[in-house]
Amino acid sequence: MNKHARIDKLLDDPRWQAVLERDPDADGQFVYAISTTGIYCRPTCPSRRPKPEHTQIFDQPHQAEKAGYRPCLRCVPQRLETLQQQQSRLVEEACRQIRDNETAPDLSKLAEHAGFSMSHFHKLFKQVTGITPKKYAQSLRLEKLEQELTNNKTSVTEAIYNSGYNESSNFYASRNRLSGMTASAHKKGGTNIVLHYAIAPCSLGKVLVAATSKGISSILLGDDDNTLLDDLRKRFPKAEITASGEEFTDMLQSCVAFIEQPQPHFDLPLDIHGTIFQQKIWQILRQIPPGETVSYAELARLAGMPKAARAVAGACAANPVAVIVPCHRVVRNDGGLSGYRWGVERKRTLLNKEKITADD
Repeated sequence: MNKHARIDKLLDDPRWQAVLERDPDADGQFVYAISTTGIYCRPTCPSRRPKPEHTQIFDQPHQAEKAGYRPCLRCVPQRLETLQQQQSRLVEEACRQIRDNETAPDLSKLAEHAGFSMSHFHKLFKQVTGITPKKYAQSLRLEKLEQELTNNKTSVTEAIYNSGYNESSNFYASRNRLSGMTASAHKKGGTNIVLHYAIAPCSLGKVLVAATSKGISSILLGDDDNTLLDDLRKRFPKAEITASGEEFTDMLQSCVAFIEQPQPHFDLPLDIHGTIFQQKIWQILRQIPPGETVSYAELARLAGMPKAARAVAGACAANPVAVIVPCHRVVRNDGGLSGYRWGVERKRTLLNKEKITADD
């Protein structure tokens, strides 16, 4: 085949258009090689697009290598993975770098390692994890601090410094994740935290709503006021728990209304506490619209951790705000209803109600 015929054939190949458009759906389907550089790339490689006369398309990476081409160090095409899988892998590598360093690496170094500009990497990291690299690093330090605070032999000051904070003021500037508690209060089991609560009837039985000064911290479902209050006390054994007054009415009514007719978004502030992984799962759950469901395996894939279905189930079980974080929208792989912390029948009722509303 002469040069012009080969170019014409390439221009008629839909895969060439996918290369020009950096089509993410084409990732993992083929690779293209550039004769002038001697390397081959995935369709979404961020490098400059080659000229058609210098381009050859291969179905598999090993075919390109057999023809004498080397894999691109930037897009790593020898790993036949989708764009989403590639992005998740790059972000997971960045998370590992942050975890393995006592001092969080600069954003510029993380971005350079991933092969992206700082702005693009920052956006990608937040897209995959739900938080920025800086907040991820802060969360890791706070988790380490929580572990340090459980050691009765360690003072609060020692715990703060052992967790990577150069100054105690750096900790207090980022302590919001500890549900409004100071380090001393957290070490004592939340002694200084004040929770206001109220209980109201709803179509699912009874609902208890509890909040700190920063936002809603618990939404619990049940049939009995005393049982719900006992559940709240088990969650916050050292907190000051007080029945709310009239000022709590609007918040309570908003929660009941959301339970009766869930919406895509809940506008009231939340003050919920969980591990980085739990927070990530809860954030993904809040993006699932009413009327739709996902399996635990699908949720794990959405989180970029396809083998973590069991951990995903644990994060769902730890959900502190029923319905607002819609863990009831997670089902078994066969579509069947699995366990629900507040009862399978409540889960069935919620899903049926949401399906009817979505179909209208």
